[in-house]
Order: sequence, then structure tokens, then C-alpha cells
Amino acid sequence: MKFKAEIDVMPLEALLDPQGKAVTQSMGNLGLSEISNVRIGKHIRLFIDADSKASAEAKTEEACKKLLANEIMESYSFVIEEA
Repeated sequence: MKFKAEIDVMPLEALLDPQGKAVTQSMGNLGLSEISNVRIGKHIRLFIDADSKASAEAKTEEACKKLLANEIMESYSFVIEEA
């Protein structure tokens, strides 16, 4: 079976996010001062050939831990669905 993983990787809340801070400051310059505390991360979509959803989840978890996210500075979450 083929599964699709939608992965979100974000900087940890305790860490400074320079990109998010710059965007937050720019919002005020654009007249959007109601927007605050912007955090910028990345979204990754990938497809997995696996026998089951549990197997696809395990492979996605492994990919996140080994390559897609730096767990010292980032957190991640994902959703798996049949493709």
C-alpha cells in the first residue's frame, strides 16, 4: 500500500526564531499589528510504500529522527493517510 505523510517541523518554543521575529516585526510595518509571535518552520510531504499504516508511521518517525528534524532545536509532528 502507498501512504502519504504530512510532516511539520518547528523550532522549539524555548529557542529564538530569528525568521519568525523578523516577520513579526514586518507585520507591524504592513499595518498588521494584530499578528504576533510568528514562528517559521517547514512542511514536508512524502510517500511511503508500506504493508500497514503502523509500518508507515514507524518509517516516518525514523526519517524524522535521522534526517528531517534536529531534535535538539526542533520538534515535529506528522499525519499519515492512505495515498
